[in-house]
Amino acid sequence: MRRAYDVETVRAAERELMAELPDGALMQRAAAALAAGCVQLLPRVYGARVALLVGSGDNGGDALFAGARLACRGAQVDALLLSPDRTHAEGLAALRAAGGRTVDAADPAVAALLDRAALVLDGIVGIGGRGGLRPEAAALAAQATASAALVVAVDVPSGVDAGSGEVTGDAVRADVTVTFGALKPGLLIDPGASYAGAVELVDIGLAPHLRDTAPVVAALQSTEVAALLPRPAGETDKYRRGVLGVVAGSETYTGAAVLTVGGALRGGAGMVRFASTGRPVELVRQRWPEAVTTVIKEGDADGVLGVGRVQAWVVGPGLSQQQDGYAVLAAVLGTDLPVLVDADGLNLLAEDAAPLRRRSGAPTLLTPHAGELSRLLGVERADVEARRLEHVREAAARFQATVLLKGLTTVVAAPGGGPVRINPTGTSWLGTAGSGDVLSGLAGALLSGGLSPLDAGSVAAYLHGLAGRLAADGDTPIMAGDLLDAWPAAVRAIRPGAVG
Repeated sequence: MRRAYDVETVRAAERELMAELPDGALMQRAAAALAAGCVQLLPRVYGARVALLVGSGDNGGDALFAGARLACRGAQVDALLLSPDRTHAEGLAALRAAGGRTVDAADPAVAALLDRAALVLDGIVGIGGRGGLRPEAAALAAQATASAALVVAVDVPSGVDAGSGEVTGDAVRADVTVTFGALKPGLLIDPGASYAGAVELVDIGLAPHLRDTAPVVAALQSTEVAALLPRPAGETDKYRRGVLGVVAGSETYTGAAVLTVGGALRGGAGMVRFASTGRPVELVRQRWPEAVTTVIKEGDADGVLGVGRVQAWVVGPGLSQQQDGYAVLAAVLGTDLPVLVDADGLNLLAEDAAPLRRRSGAPTLLTPHAGELSRLLGVERADVEARRLEHVREAAARFQATVLLKGLTTVVAAPGGGPVRINPTGTSWLGTAGSGDVLSGLAGALLSGGLSPLDAGSVAAYLHGLAGRLAADGDTPIMAGDLLDAWPAAVRAIRPGAVG
């Protein structure tokens, strides 16, 4: 599992480590690792043009010492100083001694230096930075982005909040971020993650000082997902594998029913009991004869609860947002079984969340996108997108439910606190109609199989993203149905020998 720690925790660990080391030794470790990373990225070091964007703090010192090491290997290194009178003195001396040059960032020659650079090292602001870049720094960042150079951020891209991923103004867009000692949440959660590029974690000796500290963000890896994914045992039957009830679709939104049921079946449910009105049931029967279907009238809550034995529910995709839909939603939430609520179910709860509050701790998984979560919380969508970590935690606490906030970096928060899980397999190709319906079915199947809402949401998101990557095959547009076809390959990818 990849773990990320809040900024103050990382700083405290750094202080403890520095107290054990000679003065300046920790910065030298970081600079050595940073320089080594740059060496790996450059086709050749000797003669390569490297530009350093240098701020006034220790982040600028890291860049200068790394630049000195590159200069010693024959690189032509120019340090563009944003605060010439407050630049890290020892780093500056080391760079000059190694043959590097310094230029005031306000010098008109800076533009040409950036245009010629093969690599730009961003050392403007470190993990303590807040808010967007100041105008002069923003101009440098824009020129670096516009150039053909590879942009490498030191610890965190300048302008990105390391603790949350928030970007409130101009920021550096890095191709690679070399981060020291521990991952920071802002490198894993959008929008910050989109500015960080590929994140390389380098060891500088912090691990012993973080051993007894809980991370704030965690990301499951493939082996952990494989271990959580239910596997049938020798005596398993359809009931032991899990029976999932699905209430989805309507006469208007029939596709949601087909995709949700398909996701549930692909996700490993032993049986799917599907209830809806006539047309969605007809289409589900045609596409998925494995499902057990029941035709009900709109809003027939008793009919839904009478479909037979189930071990978990999915309710909401394509459901009517009228009072009839609310009656069904309230009936399902009135059980003590695990329930996943998605799409129209969430929009109904935004109007009246009383059925959710009455669940008294029964396992619940909400799977909103940013727009749906904004309605649930009564905030602007842009606020949710800007501060995803903050809002997913708030929703989990307010509704006492596990909340899976969908997006390029899906985040999952449990109501009892603990690390928020982020999904590392997301792809923008998943931004297609019906993709969320498939995810609901997949996660619902895992709920019926006995996984907690946190694990069900995390595992489903991981494999859903992986299936999206496999279906897209790099750069091919996909439909939601393609995710169902790619699911067996996604399972085999994490669990070699599985048949999906």
